[in-house]
Amino acid sequence: MYKNILVATDGSALSDLAVTQAVDLAAALHARLVLVTASEPFHLLTTEAEQIADTEDIYRRTMQHRADRILGAAAEKAAASGVEAATVHVENDHPHEAIIATAEREKCDLIVMASHGRRGFSALVLGSQTTKVLTHSTIPVLVVRAEAAPTEHVAAAGHAFPGAAFSARRD
Repeated sequence: MYKNILVATDGSALSDLAVTQAVDLAAALHARLVLVTASEPFHLLTTEAEQIADTEDIYRRTMQHRADRILGAAAEKAAASGVEAATVHVENDHPHEAIIATAEREKCDLIVMASHGRRGFSALVLGSQTTKVLTHSTIPVLVVRAEAAPTEHVAAAGHAFPGAAFSARRD
């Protein structure tokens, strides 16, 4: 079963749900967690408000502080459940690539991510890092969705994980 689980978080309430479920799964399986958050690199020419107003040094310090806060909160959840966890902050214009590369580098055998579950035109226009990870990763992905019905679950080691969907895509 899974022994090295990566969970991606951006500090949002939905990704916190994914962290909680990943911690519960890791505890049940006696697995290790790799907690990862991604930041966009600084761009001299940008439309992002925080980059327009900041120098590169200020932007990098702000992003590092944000990553430390997000990863610290996730690591505290893991520690409270007795789960070993490593934290990783990566910079990449394409978070899905950073998530997959980190999972491969850390030899993870499962990726856990949250998804808003957008469908139709909004999914096409807004895109989704989770969808991109599902599309490009050869590592199985557990997708946590907030609006899933209470009866939907993934069972692992005798535990139910409400709101989770599982994809074991292997190419």
